[in-house]
Amino acid sequence: MRFRTLGRRHDATPGPRVSTLCLGTMPFGTRVDEATCFAILDRFVERGGTFVDTANCYSFWEAGAHGGDSEEVIGRWMAARGNRDEIVLATKAGARPAGPGVWPANAEGLSAEALRAGVEGSLRRLGTDRVDVLFGHIEDRATPQTDTVEGFGALVADGTVGIVGASNQATWRIERARSLARERGLAGYTCVQQQYTYLRPKPGATFGTGEHVTPELLDYARAEKADLTLLAYTPLLSGAYTNPAKPLPAQFDHPGATAQLAALREVTRETGATAGQVVLAWLLGGDPQIIPVIGASGLAQLDESLDALDVQLTQDQRDRLDQAG
Repeated sequence: MRFRTLGRRHDATPGPRVSTLCLGTMPFGTRVDEATCFAILDRFVERGGTFVDTANCYSFWEAGAHGGDSEEVIGRWMAARGNRDEIVLATKAGARPAGPGVWPANAEGLSAEALRAGVEGSLRRLGTDRVDVLFGHIEDRATPQTDTVEGFGALVADGTVGIVGASNQATWRIERARSLARERGLAGYTCVQQQYTYLRPKPGATFGTGEHVTPELLDYARAEKADLTLLAYTPLLSGAYTNPAKPLPAQFDHPGATAQLAALREVTRETGATAGQVVLAWLLGGDPQIIPVIGASGLAQLDESLDALDVQLTQDQRDRLDQAG
């Protein structure tokens, strides 16, 4: 495993040291049973992983779920293993349904009150007194950003949260929130988690309440890399790179992607790695360097992703991947 520092705190001290691959746990407790979840978490730690990502809403949309299922499984695993202090634990607030109505209109949002209530629920489910990273999960344009910034700042100030980040938010709003935090001497976003993969989405593609990394965000992350870290979720497109039975999501099905896939197949043959491993190596070695959030429903999938750390792309291979399409 390799490690890096996650952002930099508002007092200029380094953020937490994390594994360069983060384990995403969205299906834990719903589509992945508890015994398998424990086995995946155990293997991740055995192989040096320290960074685990969840959310207070995972996965309320699944049959029989209530939201918070993933956090509960992780909490039971940490209690069973006694390893809370060895894990850098990230969760998210803002997207959990709160009251009647249709989601996302009834999402809890990012007010200071909602953030506090959301984290308190997460702490109960996780069985801990703190979270190391708290992300604002989706946009909330009904709440003034000053309220959101002050809410995050208060959680960091009282030790409930280590550092804060944004997920699924527009670049201009991320910058505005960071500026507001600086003006007030509060903890601001030091990491951003958006959907990102090797394939570029077609022009005009939308992702519902999600946000895909844009060229503007990449440029911003390069300029701010001293205190801002970019994380990529769904980097492997849920297996579409390697499983012929899984079609590409519609947002990535276009002629440019065809050329990119041809370049990816070429580099895959040259390296002897799988297509997914090449994609992860491409993310890890780029500028800015990105932390992929990898998912797994079994040990074989997890091991394949972790083995991507052994894949080294040459500059020529990287150039061909970048220039394709």
